[in-house]
Amino acid sequence: MRKPPLTLEQLRVAVAEGEIDTVVLALVDMQGRLQGKRFHAPYFLDQVVGHGSEGCNYLLAVDVDMNTVDGYAMSSWERGYGDFAMKPDFGTLRRVPWQPGTALLLADLEWLDGAGPVIASPRQILRRQLDRLAAHGLTAYAGTELEFVLFRDSYEQAWQRGYRELTPANQYNVDYSLLGTARVEPLLRRIRTEMAGAGLVPESAKGECNLGQHEIAFRYDEAVACADHHVIYKNGAKEIAAQEGMSITFMAKPNEREGNSCHIHFSLRDASGGSAMLGDGLAHLSLTGERVLAGLLATMREMSLFFAPNINSYKRYQPGSFAPTALRWGTDNRTCALRLVGHGQGMRVENRVPGADVNPYLAIAALVAGALHGIENELALGEECTGNAYDDPSAERVPGTLRDALTLWEGSAVARDAFGEEVVAHYANMARVELAAFDAAVTDWELTRGFERL
Repeated sequence: MRKPPLTLEQLRVAVAEGEIDTVVLALVDMQGRLQGKRFHAPYFLDQVVGHGSEGCNYLLAVDVDMNTVDGYAMSSWERGYGDFAMKPDFGTLRRVPWQPGTALLLADLEWLDGAGPVIASPRQILRRQLDRLAAHGLTAYAGTELEFVLFRDSYEQAWQRGYRELTPANQYNVDYSLLGTARVEPLLRRIRTEMAGAGLVPESAKGECNLGQHEIAFRYDEAVACADHHVIYKNGAKEIAAQEGMSITFMAKPNEREGNSCHIHFSLRDASGGSAMLGDGLAHLSLTGERVLAGLLATMREMSLFFAPNINSYKRYQPGSFAPTALRWGTDNRTCALRLVGHGQGMRVENRVPGADVNPYLAIAALVAGALHGIENELALGEECTGNAYDDPSAERVPGTLRDALTLWEGSAVARDAFGEEVVAHYANMARVELAAFDAAVTDWELTRGFERL
């Protein structure tokens, strides 16, 4: 069993010695955000450790603005907006260096009446797919590469300015530039070192193409741990930026320049711990590896809701950009949706479709479900793309809008078989809520185009 970054006994000692006075218990919502409570540490040890806590079940039934909305079976005015049980996962307990005197751990959601886990909660969705994978003697590993754009304005200043005319941390493209990234290295260094102090394993930081755009990469891990680290890092990076009077956005497409991606590296290991994807087939893939890639390609369109969950997600897919639209695979080919990378036991597939607004639990669950679809149906892998996948007229494409993705999701037999009717309906409603909100909004673009000239 994995050793937590902070054991319960170490927490007790730290509380007794006055090093820790606050414990954060967090759940992951549909958008991949952390929600929860801050506990006085002695109370947490005396009461919450043994009994858990509660949180309103509307936390999985609201929009991004925390508005109550219709259409969710689990939570409504008619059902009285009761509570979930928040069951602490002590394997996720850790110090939070950017919040003095604080420890944090994640919670799993269960029904208060003892009916079991809340199956539409993101952590549970991923765990269910991993259980299906384990029945085949396989374990999933993943790594997520989150890009963000950094501004020298605080979040409060950005709000007051309507998120317009902000000052990016860099004034030119600093992709791989050591000179350009040195301008913000104090912040990047603080994020790296304090994430290491929270038990994550930082690997590197580099500049990207958009103005003020950067990426901090962390070591791959087992699927649930990878997703846990993703949400802790994303929340923590925003908190650290705010403390420095700056702001970070993980929007998929924050402006007309390059979008923020979240490439997901994905691999499977067999019961011996070795790669289940390495072999003597196409591009050194095993038969399992070929079926995995075939399954991912076959299910990519109908799983797009889990890879690109927001209206804005689809604006990242622009011709001639490094955001892929062609559902092809290739070895070290960045024009393909699936890029095969690594050597030997490190072979893995990089899914280049998700943006930085993705919920990692849902995206990795979709990868596992797609891989299982290929394995269980013994799908054959098509030819490798060795050129520009954008120019392939025969390639299927990523859906162009959230509305298209919703239609594919609701019509997907694979999604229903993998996730169940409740999960399909729950996240379809999330998409409908976002579409309705967008359809009702009058945008700046419309005002500029039509106020005087129409």
